[in-house]
Amino acid sequence: MRLNVNENTHPVPEAVATDIVMALAQAVMGVNRYPDREFTTLRESLAGYLGHGLGPENLWAANGSNEVIQQVLQAFGGPGRSVLGFPPTYSMHPIIAGSTGTRWIDAARDDAYEISPETVAAAIRRENPDIVFLCSPNNPTGTPIGLETIAAAYDAHPGILLVDEAYAEFGEGDTALTLLPGRPRLLVSRTMSKAFAFAGARLGYLAADPAVADALRLVRLPYHLSALTQAAAVAALGHAPEMLAMVDDIKRQRDRIIVGLRDLGYLPLPSESNFVLFGGVDDPHAVFQELLAGGVIIREVSIPNHLRVTAGSEAETSIFLDAMGRIAALGKIGT
Repeated sequence: MRLNVNENTHPVPEAVATDIVMALAQAVMGVNRYPDREFTTLRESLAGYLGHGLGPENLWAANGSNEVIQQVLQAFGGPGRSVLGFPPTYSMHPIIAGSTGTRWIDAARDDAYEISPETVAAAIRRENPDIVFLCSPNNPTGTPIGLETIAAAYDAHPGILLVDEAYAEFGEGDTALTLLPGRPRLLVSRTMSKAFAFAGARLGYLAADPAVADALRLVRLPYHLSALTQAAAVAALGHAPEMLAMVDDIKRQRDRIIVGLRDLGYLPLPSESNFVLFGGVDDPHAVFQELLAGGVIIREVSIPNHLRVTAGSEAETSIFLDAMGRIAALGKIGT
């Protein structure tokens, strides 16, 4: 049972899957031709899904949000340039930065893994980066970043500000999309992997000023989004209400994990994502191995005495909490 990579463990609803298969069947009939390199219909569908006055000219998409981030760094980063981030955060951010020759700079967070407007502005003034990355809700902590912090980062920074909202659908607060008007250097990235249960389809996207999309056109590979990917994503977006119905159940299981771990004596953090980071673990590797021996895989993170678990189905949550109860009872490798 894999609860380690923050996948949506719920299957795509059968009616939605049927429509996706039909869309793919139609797209297959034209695979002898190159796909629409401007993925026009997909950008229209993404704009319709996001709302907030966005049009297709504001949207960009690629094969997963990692490729979107890579293209942003190819366009605006590179040798001689730097990107500022606030660890612990998404582990691929510094890796992708390194792959593009962009220097990664760490900045400290406040207590409880939060970032205040004062903290973000001070870090930007101190480091003078070319690009700033903020992750909200943050991975692996599940911590949201307030709009006032994002606005402060933009005002303090003359370069590109990217807000990674991969888990936005699981949050409770306002999205950074509301800050886009009048801020041409603000980029908001999203993914269909999580809320839309589309991890295997690989579709990430970004909302920003149209000039950003023009810049990304210069670095993308020709025809980078296949006709099949485009067709599947458009079909799924046409069923957004049904797909997002899964989110409510995942949030219930997330909150159940928080309560269950707390009852067992662990220290789960509040989360606005589809996972829970929890502390109070004397030996995280031993707990990981004990769970693995029972067929449950969670995530070891680079935070002492902490582990991270994905919120899955009701049955998966029960199996995980039961296993953690047995581990806590052992005492030696639990809390």
